[in-house]
Amino acid sequence: MNDMSPADEALPTDPEGFAALGLHESLLTALAGLGYEEPTPIQREAIPPIIEGRDLLGQAATGTGKTAAFALPILERLHRGTRQNEPVALVLVPTRELAMQVSEAIHKYGRAFDARVVPIYGGQPIVRQLQALKRGVDIVVATPGRAIDHIKRGTLPLDLIRLVVLDEADEMLDMGFAEDLEAILDATPADRQTVLFSATMPPRIGGLARRHLTDPVTIRIERETTEPGEAPRVRQVAYVVPRNHKAAALGRILDVEAPEAAIVFCRTRIEVDQLTETLNGRGYRAEGLHGGMSQEQRDRVMARVRNTTADLLIATDVAARGLDIDHLTHVVNYDVPAAPESYVHRIGRVGRAGREGIAITLAEPREHRLLKNIERVIKMQIPVEQVPTVADLRNRRMELTLSSLRETIMVDDLNQFRVIVDTLADEFDVVEVALAAIKLAHEATAGADDDAEEIPSVSLKPEKKSWEKKATHPGATTRGPGDKRRGGKDVGGSDAGRPKLQGRAAEEGFTRLFVGTGRKGGIRPQDLVGAICGETDLQGRQIGAIEVTDNFSLVEVPSGSAEQVIKALGNTTIKGRKTSVRRERF
Repeated sequence: MNDMSPADEALPTDPEGFAALGLHESLLTALAGLGYEEPTPIQREAIPPIIEGRDLLGQAATGTGKTAAFALPILERLHRGTRQNEPVALVLVPTRELAMQVSEAIHKYGRAFDARVVPIYGGQPIVRQLQALKRGVDIVVATPGRAIDHIKRGTLPLDLIRLVVLDEADEMLDMGFAEDLEAILDATPADRQTVLFSATMPPRIGGLARRHLTDPVTIRIERETTEPGEAPRVRQVAYVVPRNHKAAALGRILDVEAPEAAIVFCRTRIEVDQLTETLNGRGYRAEGLHGGMSQEQRDRVMARVRNTTADLLIATDVAARGLDIDHLTHVVNYDVPAAPESYVHRIGRVGRAGREGIAITLAEPREHRLLKNIERVIKMQIPVEQVPTVADLRNRRMELTLSSLRETIMVDDLNQFRVIVDTLADEFDVVEVALAAIKLAHEATAGADDDAEEIPSVSLKPEKKSWEKKATHPGATTRGPGDKRRGGKDVGGSDAGRPKLQGRAAEEGFTRLFVGTGRKGGIRPQDLVGAICGETDLQGRQIGAIEVTDNFSLVEVPSGSAEQVIKALGNTTIKGRKTSVRRERF
């Protein structure tokens, strides 16, 4: 395993592969020293035009090497230019984890240039960031919300910025950062170079590109496909499971698959905590990760996963964005993602740098439509298989025992145990001795057989139309055809057409929060969505109705996340200002 670089940086060992791209010799030497082989397609296509100073719009899935595709040209420009104390490049990313990851990668590539890289993100003491910026910096890697804070403080100078990179732009828009991105780009020099990377290209990305990119080079790197008859690099499979059997089904699937390391994606932090406890009870080394944890706690969890102390990471979508685990073999969707784009990002965690991986989705019978939406986006059918039976599990455990015994016989020195065999052979048949030893080995590795009951076999059922039933997932609403969506997807600058929330109870399953600022404070619905998504593990689509008045705002959030949202918003700023947040009082 290469611990020198994220798997996203699938770079070359042979520096000649990069020499043709116009990179400085010091960078080529650094890449060779890191043990890389040849440029990935996105690197080969993107590096030359970025070095030339062209704007670039790139579509490529997670794990294709996007970070190096913009990091290396930045360092090349840094080498050619005059070093000053103010940043010349700004990289915007959706999450703090990705900010740290990108910053580390740039630091490794730019050691020969002594490149000064500073990550700035929420959840870290701002004083530390202020000190780093004051000392002088070449490249800033930032989340949009924290970048806006520093810009308003006057501590992030933008006058010398020559290059702005928007990495995983679709994720940033989904998290409600559209206005922040517009503000940041408007604050940078008009003649800057702009590079935008996104795994998907929804219309909003096209609009952002048209407003801020000038005659861009467009690159589209399709996810690697396989020839007929070949096995896919990432095997995708779905299992249909009743909700009350999902935890047991997941445990059984993991027992059969035996992953080296896996990420299990959950919708809520409560689900993360519950599932982590359940899987640890089954003997797995599982760690939870969600937005309710401090940065120190998150760092400890990731350290355990990366050094293989833990083999399962149970995480919410937001918390796991941008994470890279070199030895990851499996990704599990504990719930079918409501947005196909989320599915694309998730499965991009495996199958990197030529490695094989497995993407598993647990679908409830009613989630037929969600699965079909995903299939339309990825342009392939996801095979639906039956949950392993008790017999399947027992057979798999037998296979593992056989494999373990075979390895022991071939590798280990067994002479010290010969005296036991010789002694028992005087009383019993040698075959019986071997059978007894195998039984002990099998029970020691497999544990108790607690899967006596079969998991019910069910099939996908087409869902009723959304307006024919009451929504049951967080953030959903009961609406008819033609109704506007709400929450994170309906966050325009006006409240026109929004139902008034005052004087009526919150929707079932939601808690209404009072936010002590409104239109007079410059607040719009998307500001609230962006703040909540940026500081918690909620996604925009999970946030309920929003009402913004002149002096205050009301927002409905899933009841299980209310305290998390109150605490998170109380510790941050909205539009650069601290504000009070509490449960609404009737």
